[in-house]
Amino acid sequence: MAMMTMQMGGLTVATLGWLGSILTCGLPMWKVMTFIGSSIAGGQMFCEGLWMNCVYDSAGQMQCKDYDSLQELPTDIQAARAMVVTSIFVSFFAFLIALTGADYTRCMNGNGTKSRYSVAAGALFITASTLLLIPVSWSANTVVGNFYNPMALDAPRREVGAALYIGWISSALLLIGGSILC
Repeated sequence: MAMMTMQMGGLTVATLGWLGSILTCGLPMWKVMTFIGSSIAGGQMFCEGLWMNCVYDSAGQMQCKDYDSLQELPTDIQAARAMVVTSIFVSFFAFLIALTGADYTRCMNGNGTKSRYSVAAGALFITASTLLLIPVSWSANTVVGNFYNPMALDAPRREVGAALYIGWISSALLLIGGSILC
C-alpha cells in the first residue's frame, strides 16, 4: 500500500512537471524587455520565446510573430528548442512507462517487473528534468550576463521572463517525481 501511494505521488508530481515543461516551451516570455514612454499610454513590453516574438502595449493589445527562418535564430535558441522538445517527449514516454509499471494498474504481472518499470520511468523523468534545466538556465545566464555587460550600454536590456521561472519549477518537479519513482 505504501509503495502504491509513493508511485501515485511521484507520478502526480512528475506529471505536473511535464505539463509545466509544455507551458515553458509554448510561452513567448523567455526574454522580456520593457519600454516606458513619456506617458502611461506609451509603454510596451517585448517578449522573446522559443517559437515567436510578441509585443504587448499598455492598452492590452498583443501582437505575436513567428520566427521566419531557422537560420536567423541564435544558436542558444535553436539548442533550447531541441532540448525542451526532447524533454517533453522523454517525459511523455516516462509517463507511459510509469503507468504501465504502477502497482495500481493491471498491465503486467509480477512485482519485480513492475518495480523495474517504475525505476526506469523515474530515471527518464530525471533525464527530462536535466534536459529542461540546461536550456532554461543557459538562457537565464545569457540574459543576466548581457544585462550586466558594461560594453553594451546602448543596447536594450532584457530581463528573465516568466517562462524561465516556470521552467525551473517544472524541472524541480520532474526531478522530485522521478526520484520518488526510483
